[in-house]
Amino acid sequence: MIKIYLKKELGKEGEDIAVKYLKSNGYKIIERNFYARQGEIDIIAKQNKEWIFIEVKTRTSDNFGKPVEAVNKIKKEHLIKTIKYYVYHNKIETEDIRIDVIEVYKINKKFIINHIKQVM
Repeated sequence: MIKIYLKKELGKEGEDIAVKYLKSNGYKIIERNFYARQGEIDIIAKQNKEWIFIEVKTRTSDNFGKPVEAVNKIKKEHLIKTIKYYVYHNKIETEDIRIDVIEVYKINKKFIINHIKQVM
């Protein structure tokens, strides 16, 4: 139980760091943790006229692979379905969109961010 809680806390902390990073780079945060039956989108942001759907993966090391590798085929399918629902529901079908992954490493109380744009 403690391990699950710590993992959840690490994930929330990583998302908070990602939001700060995005804001400092001119992104407007539209929504966080958008849930639908199809899945979840960690962060929805806009920069200029482009909508960006962001998956955040936080780790303390890459002993088990890079965080982006956790966005596997199944996760991608759920993410795409959720994005399609969001786009339809919010009537933004004609807008430019992209999907990013932000890797957040927490090492010795310091954070390292790797922003991977247009992963799909």
